[in-house]
Amino acid sequence: MAGKRKNPADHWMPPRVYRGRSAYEFKHNNGRVIRLCALDCAQSAVWAAYEKYIEQQKDDETFNTLANRFLTSAEFTDLAFETQKDYHKYANKLMPVFGDVRPDDIKPEHVRRYMDKRGLKSKTQANREKTFMSRVFGWGYERGYVKGNPCKGVRQYKEKSRERYITDAEYAAVYAVAPDIVRAVMELAYLCCARQSDVLALTRDQILETGIYICQGKTGAKQIKAWSDRLRAAVALADAVPISNGIASVYVIHQHNGSRYTRDGFNSKWRNAKLAAKAADPSLDIDFTFHDLKAKGISDLEGSLSEKQAISGHKNSSQTAIYDRKVKIVPVVGNQKK
Repeated sequence: MAGKRKNPADHWMPPRVYRGRSAYEFKHNNGRVIRLCALDCAQSAVWAAYEKYIEQQKDDETFNTLANRFLTSAEFTDLAFETQKDYHKYANKLMPVFGDVRPDDIKPEHVRRYMDKRGLKSKTQANREKTFMSRVFGWGYERGYVKGNPCKGVRQYKEKSRERYITDAEYAAVYAVAPDIVRAVMELAYLCCARQSDVLALTRDQILETGIYICQGKTGAKQIKAWSDRLRAAVALADAVPISNGIASVYVIHQHNGSRYTRDGFNSKWRNAKLAAKAADPSLDIDFTFHDLKAKGISDLEGSLSEKQAISGHKNSSQTAIYDRKVKIVPVVGNQKK
């Protein structure tokens, strides 16, 4: 909804239309100004010029235009930083195929063909790119830029939940060869059952007397992870990482210049540590991801699934069950406890 005009006499004007020096003008969000008609035109003529321009814009609009509108919107800027990076990555994959196409000309069958071809290389990425495309169309539909969402009804590939459990030996092998900064992040992620993004974003004011305060970026769950000797040692390890003279960092996990690690910057060190562990012991299968550390933490927790859920911060037990990957030891017939 447009805001109120400063001059009550201008309330009749179309949205984003103003009096210029010599003409009625349409002002875009990016500051671009378009001349509509002369100042001596009647109100009906101003509206006619406005509607004609809007229709021309719709005719000229492409999926690239629509996506760029979304990527500069308030809804996009409210997303987590890493999600924004992922969305830009997905957009770059979609543009060579759909960028120059009018949004309303894109049909479900076109989305399906893209999914089929993209899925030959990566079903997971095909799903993510389709999800992004659907969000762009949903955003545009709510604002009148498109007539519908062609992604609706197009089935995604079924993704199999990861079952990889990191053994203590595998964990120890990577920890043994990793630099201290990687060791600290490993320990914090494992002990706190936390996502990498939440660990890399930790600031000094989250280190409390009672423990480490973490607000999960994905679920919004707020928790204080109570201190243990091992958790204190992990923070001490992070504190021992060298920093340039005269620099004080607000981040627990910081680079030499005091700035925080990006996901890509840290993952480079994580990848090198895994390669070094594999080289040191070729018999080990170091095929796990960093996110599998959270699953190891949840799997190693003692207690029932509901108790693990309370510690993990998941919204429901089914989410926790996906991360609880350690193979259970169960009694055989006749050997159950009474």
